[in-house]
Amino acid sequence: MPNKEITKETPPTYARTANFCPLDIAIVGAGVAGLVAGYLLGRAGHRVTLFDSASELGEVGAGIQLTPNVTRLLIRWGVGEQLRKVGVVPPTFSLRRYATGEVIGWRKWGDNMERDYGAPYCLAHRADLHKILLDLAKPYVVIRLNSTVVDINPSLPTLTLSSGEVVRTQMIIGADGIHSRVRNVVVGSIDRPKPTGDAAYRAVVPSSELLKDPDLAPFVEDGTNIWMGPRRHLVTYPLRNKELYNIVMAYPSPSTDEVTRPVDPAIMRNDFIDFEPRARKLLALIKATSSWALMDHKPLDNWVHKDGKVCLLGDACHPMLPYRAQGAAMAIEDGAALGNLFSRITHPSQIGKMLWAYQEIRHPRATAAQLESRMNQRIFHLPDGPEQEARDESMRQATVAAIKEANGEPADDCVGSQNQWADKQKNDRVFGYDIDAEVDKWWKEHESDFNILKAKM
Repeated sequence: MPNKEITKETPPTYARTANFCPLDIAIVGAGVAGLVAGYLLGRAGHRVTLFDSASELGEVGAGIQLTPNVTRLLIRWGVGEQLRKVGVVPPTFSLRRYATGEVIGWRKWGDNMERDYGAPYCLAHRADLHKILLDLAKPYVVIRLNSTVVDINPSLPTLTLSSGEVVRTQMIIGADGIHSRVRNVVVGSIDRPKPTGDAAYRAVVPSSELLKDPDLAPFVEDGTNIWMGPRRHLVTYPLRNKELYNIVMAYPSPSTDEVTRPVDPAIMRNDFIDFEPRARKLLALIKATSSWALMDHKPLDNWVHKDGKVCLLGDACHPMLPYRAQGAAMAIEDGAALGNLFSRITHPSQIGKMLWAYQEIRHPRATAAQLESRMNQRIFHLPDGPEQEARDESMRQATVAAIKEANGEPADDCVGSQNQWADKQKNDRVFGYDIDAEVDKWWKEHESDFNILKAKM
C-alpha cells in the first residue's frame, strides 16, 4: 500500500541521470496529456515545444474525476494545495435505481481513500485542472498557438504546419486527442471507431440552484451519484469547491459524431422522463446542454512508429469510454512515464528504445482501463429483468461489506462485484498504482541494456 507520506508537498522525483542528453522534442496538442508530458520533459532538461491549433489555451468541458493514482502525482509535483482549493473530495459514492432513487451500491470515500491509497479522490472542473497544469508547464516549455499540424514525416522527423513551415525535431509526441492526426501516421491508417449505441449529454449548473430545493440540497454535500436505468444512466457530483454541480447523462443514440454540439435541453429531459422525481428536478435546472457520440476505439497494437521517433499519448492512443473515470488518469500517467524515462537518456540513439520502453510499461494498464470502461456500459444499462436483479443483488452485498468497513468491522473484499468500485482487488490495482515506482522498477531491470547501447556508440 502506498505510504501516507506521499500526500506531503514534495519536489518531483525526476532527477537527470549522469551524462544526460537534452533533446529537441515536439508535442502536438496542449491539453492535459500534452501539458503533463511537456512539464516533465522540460523540467528534466529537454527543449520542448508544444504546438496547438487554438488561438488561446483554455479547456472547455465540465467535471473530471481524479483518482488517487493521479492526485498522488499532482501532489508530488507540488500542486496538491491548488487542487484542494478548486476540487471536491467526495465523502461517498452511490449507485441508484433509476425509477426510485433507491441506493443499491454504496461506498464511503473521502478520508478512506486517502487512508488506503495515500492520496485523495478528487472531483474537479477540467478547466481548473488544465490551468494548474498550464502554470506548471509554462516555465519549462515553448507553446506555439495557431499552429495546426497538417503533415508529419516520422523518419526525419519533421512537422509541417498549416502556414507551410516545416519544423525539424528529434522526437514527436502525439497528444492531439481522439481525432489525432499523429495516430494516423503511427498506425498507418485512419482510425475507424465503432458506435457504442450511446451518446452523452453534459451540463453544469450552479449549486445554489440545488440548495433552493430541499429534495436536491443534500446532493451538494454528497459525493458521486449514479442513477442506472435501461440503456441509460445519469452521473452527478459537485465541482469547484461545491460552487457548481456537474451532470452527465448517457443515453441511446445512433449518432457517430464525437464532436460536442449544443442540444435543446427539452430533448435531453425527455430522454430521462422515466427517472425518479429528484433526477428530473436536477435536469430541469439545466438551461444549456451539449451532446457527443460515445464511440468505441479498439486498443492499438502499437503506440510508437516503427522508426522509433514518434509516439502517442493519452486519448490519441487509448480513448476511454466515460464509464470508469480513468481517461484523464491514464493520460497523466502516460506523461509521467515519458518524463521519468527520458530523464535518463544519455544519447539520441536511445530515443527509440526509450519509446518502446514507454509502450511496454503503459500499454497493458491503459488497455485494461479501456476494457473495464466498456464493461461498465453493460452493467449500468441492463434492462429491468433477471440480469438487472442479479446485478442489484451483487451491489447490495457489496454495500453491506462497505458499511461494515466504514464501521471498522472486518469486511469481504467483494472481488468480482458488479460494482467495480467495490472490488478491492481492482481498487488496489487502479488506485494504488504509482507510475514512478513502476518506471523505477522497470529501469532497474533494464538499465544494463542501455549501458550496453551506450558502450556501442
